[in-house]
Amino acid sequence: MIIQDYIGQELEIFAHALRWKAYYASLIKPYIGQCVVEAGAGMGATTPFLCDGGQETWICLEPDPDLEKSLAGLVAEEKLPACCQACPGAVPDLGPERFDTFIYIDVLEHIQDDAGELRMAAEHLEPGGRLIILSPAHQGLYSPFDRAIGHHRRYDKETLGALTPGNCRLEKCLYLDSAGLLLSLANRVLLRQSMPTLKQILFWDRWVIPTSKILDRLFGFRFGKSILAIWKRM
Repeated sequence: MIIQDYIGQELEIFAHALRWKAYYASLIKPYIGQCVVEAGAGMGATTPFLCDGGQETWICLEPDPDLEKSLAGLVAEEKLPACCQACPGAVPDLGPERFDTFIYIDVLEHIQDDAGELRMAAEHLEPGGRLIILSPAHQGLYSPFDRAIGHHRRYDKETLGALTPGNCRLEKCLYLDSAGLLLSLANRVLLRQSMPTLKQILFWDRWVIPTSKILDRLFGFRFGKSILAIWKRM
């Protein structure tokens, strides 16, 4: 995992997006197994939404030393489920161990060699295991915000599907947050902000996400500013 120009300043503000985290977690949880790696776990703000404590092992893998130290503190203070472990480094540091789930939440777009990253993760999956990616969608929406926080790209179904490791098959690919797509378009064309304000994040989370939960299903998950992909190892 090579992440360039990643500062992580957006993590604190997006930690307030509780409805958004609960929404995508509800779609991901059915595919989570017992031995999990959450790659690029950051501040651990997403972990409690995905990890219910019933897993055997949940590795919070984080290459940034300051963020990993923060994760270790959360584990020591029992602020994360008991199965969680804070681990420094990236996928190559995992050794020969295998898992049944790899999760990348808003991480893959920060990694220069995204195809290589997924190939490495897939090699650590048990047969039948899942590789789960949530990332920002549509390169046409790439904005000063993306640039400011170190995004190399945004994805669509074609570009994300092209990253499928040879030993996996793409099981599901959905767009999420159809109502938020309009806000992202407005930012791209009009506001051109490099960082949203807390007030904007709270408005989006409290009012836009509940609308998207309804519209996403009505539209068959064909539109949205984020994309969720799930692969299964053969």
